[in-house]
Amino acid sequence: MTTQPNTWFITGSSRGFGRSLATAALKAGDNVVATARRPEQLADLAAEYGDRVLPVALDVTDATAADAALAAGLAKYGRIDVVVNNAGYANLSPVETTSEDDFRRQFDTNFWGVYNVSRAALPLLKKQGAGIVIQFSSVGGRVGHTPGLGSYQAAKFAVDGFTRVLAAETAPFGIRYLVVEPGGFATDWAGPSMQVDEIPAEYRETVGALADLLRGGGTAQGDPDRAADILVRLVHADNLPSHLLLGAGAVDMALTYSRGQIAEATAWQAVSASADTGADYPVDLPTPPKAPTAR
Repeated sequence: MTTQPNTWFITGSSRGFGRSLATAALKAGDNVVATARRPEQLADLAAEYGDRVLPVALDVTDATAADAALAAGLAKYGRIDVVVNNAGYANLSPVETTSEDDFRRQFDTNFWGVYNVSRAALPLLKKQGAGIVIQFSSVGGRVGHTPGLGSYQAAKFAVDGFTRVLAAETAPFGIRYLVVEPGGFATDWAGPSMQVDEIPAEYRETVGALADLLRGGGTAQGDPDRAADILVRLVHADNLPSHLLLGAGAVDMALTYSRGQIAEATAWQAVSASADTGADYPVDLPTPPKAPTAR
């Protein structure tokens, strides 16, 4: 059990998960380098917690700014124990009609921002010989297939793959990683920060259905303050999984997806193996499942 205070470096601290996590860490007695595009939005935290919180301006798409923000935190507190890549956003539109500029800008924040901060943190964590990097993904970064979120979910898949490689590369340095995969949470993720473009008629059944759900308030059951408390407890208890689903809906989606993956890989196992030199070839293709009989 960790007894000394940790120093957290949290991106996107002004609202949502980032704000909840900064507050939970401070309540636990830790120090927080709270970053945001507009650090004045963190004035109330600084007023309440004084010297234990350092508000810093950071646009995560700026690699130089990421270096400077981490350096400011190190100068203030002497070490960085937990790096949290939380900053991100999503716009909603079909891949076909999303402008290339919008698709790239989302990816710049949701993936390249994670890359910039993670890469800037590595020399500090290596020198310490310890540290935790928490990457906020989503259950969509595991199961995908949400119509209208092409750029966002592509970035979250990339974050997971990137983090798996980092974990393998830096294992000898005492750096550990946690990929957080929330389901629906009561944050403003789908609020004013989400741009919903005009949805063509042919995409009303898929992308339009999600747009209607989000406009109607959605079905978000997750409590971001509880999620933040769970993460702080994990860090203090030193009991860290590689991935953590948050919310019962996320768990159900992930388990259904994983069972489907196993069933599909098993059904096609003989075909897959036949690609190897010396293996039996050709082999019969699996029989497709029968469509339900209408009654």
